[in-house]
Amino acid sequence: MRRYLAAAVLAASALAAPALADDTPALVTVLTSEEPQTQLMSMVLTMQALKQGSATYTLLCGPGGDLALKDAPEAATAPQKPQGMSPQKLMQMIMAEGGMVEVCALYLPNKEVGPEALLDGIGVAMPPAMAARLLADDTRLLSF
Repeated sequence: MRRYLAAAVLAASALAAPALADDTPALVTVLTSEEPQTQLMSMVLTMQALKQGSATYTLLCGPGGDLALKDAPEAATAPQKPQGMSPQKLMQMIMAEGGMVEVCALYLPNKEVGPEALLDGIGVAMPPAMAARLLADDTRLLSF
């Protein structure tokens, strides 16, 4: 009897492990701040969520959108203490790990540049898709 109980517990735990990973909520980070420490902290928390199994999506708008530029301002690219990491560099690391990054639909027209000004892999968010992400039951929202 004990062997059967142990086998049942082992089988149940094997089935439960993937379910726990699937229950990790998605994270939407909305970054509008121009302040470099705030930008970096938004990326730090997004990376931590990604490392903990969350699907991450970052929306950059207004001054936050400048992180997406190939020719980004120094505030976006300057290393910060304590790790010597810049907001843009950490954002690129998030993307390399599978995190999605887009600028808001209003960013490029108001910056008077086209999509060629953006770093590779960064797109333009479409409002219907963004609204669906925000309204999903399994989504957490961070706003900076």
